[in-house]
Amino acid sequence: MKITGYRTVTAQHHWRRSIGDVNGHITEAVTEVPIVILETDEGIEGIGIGSHADLHRLFPAIEGEDPRSAAALFDRMLAQVFKSGHAGATYGGVATLDAALWDLKAKAAGEPLWRLLGGRDRFVPGYASGLDIALDDDELAAFYAEFAERGFVAGKLKGGLDLDADLRRLGILAEALRVNTGRPGLMLDANESWQLKQAVRYVSAIEEQVDLLWVEEPLRRWDATGHARLSSGIKAAVATGENLTGVDQFRPLFDAGAPDIVQAGAIWGVSHLHRLSFAAAARDLPVSPVGYNANPAVAHVMTAVPNHLTTEVQALDFADGVLVDHEFVDGGIVLSDEPGAGIAIDEALIDARRDGGGWADPAGPHMRPTRAGLRVVLDGVER
Repeated sequence: MKITGYRTVTAQHHWRRSIGDVNGHITEAVTEVPIVILETDEGIEGIGIGSHADLHRLFPAIEGEDPRSAAALFDRMLAQVFKSGHAGATYGGVATLDAALWDLKAKAAGEPLWRLLGGRDRFVPGYASGLDIALDDDELAAFYAEFAERGFVAGKLKGGLDLDADLRRLGILAEALRVNTGRPGLMLDANESWQLKQAVRYVSAIEEQVDLLWVEEPLRRWDATGHARLSSGIKAAVATGENLTGVDQFRPLFDAGAPDIVQAGAIWGVSHLHRLSFAAAARDLPVSPVGYNANPAVAHVMTAVPNHLTTEVQALDFADGVLVDHEFVDGGIVLSDEPGAGIAIDEALIDARRDGGGWADPAGPHMRPTRAGLRVVLDGVER
């Protein structure tokens, strides 16, 4: 089997709610979902979701190759961009091609990806995450109640700007999940909006009233020393890493003893998450991928590593035309038993459902506010 070409498609996820974080939000959110479809001389196609960045520079590294050599081809793509570097947006292109390679490899083997990777059980524990900073209290309660109906026992709140509001909203989240457990798992995601002492004071104040499981991305992603100091100053675990592009970028954090929970962004692909999980396991650290809805293939990896904690689920549906053969039950994800990653694409439906922009709104969460980390008062008022 040889790789002969690829084509790209861009679907849209209509969230039917506002999504965002402390950095900003978009109302009635619509986000772009880049898809790559790898073609072979045997007619089997592999699907990868994540990014279209630098595909034209990366594809020569895998053209004409056997897709069943997925792990080696991942390294071949990294070597292809050796001089310019694989970090940042380029890593998204690498990872999306990588996800398509693994889908192809599993289809060729006639196995679901989770089993090909060595998984024993196709159930993946998860937690609910509403990207919810712009939801009012009633909307917040309704979102987490829907997940509670599927058996979820943990949830993550977007916050970090207003302590009183976060305490109130964590209470709403806990109440919704309490139908399944007396001790819901509660997390707070600050999306890199604090500096160190802000984080210590803010989380310490929350912990006077709430048993917080973890605080996520409290500081800038590269601040290894700061994360380590924060972890020693609070009870909650410190979770970070979702925006680091490459296992190599985790080395300073590991060396500093910075993360208590190692996170990986879903759009960084199968090989990245597989390798990172074992690097974390060697340090007795749990791993937790974020953004499952942006690349469902990563959940397959979690069945085959020894240190998976829980996976972030942001919605109970996917982009229009992205057909995922997974179920949300019992507080997690039941993966497909069909060959491949369980993802199919309806290109006609994708074209028919295109409506609205993606992250183009400058008020969205993809842009960091100029005063982030420099606010004197954290009460939701100072701008």
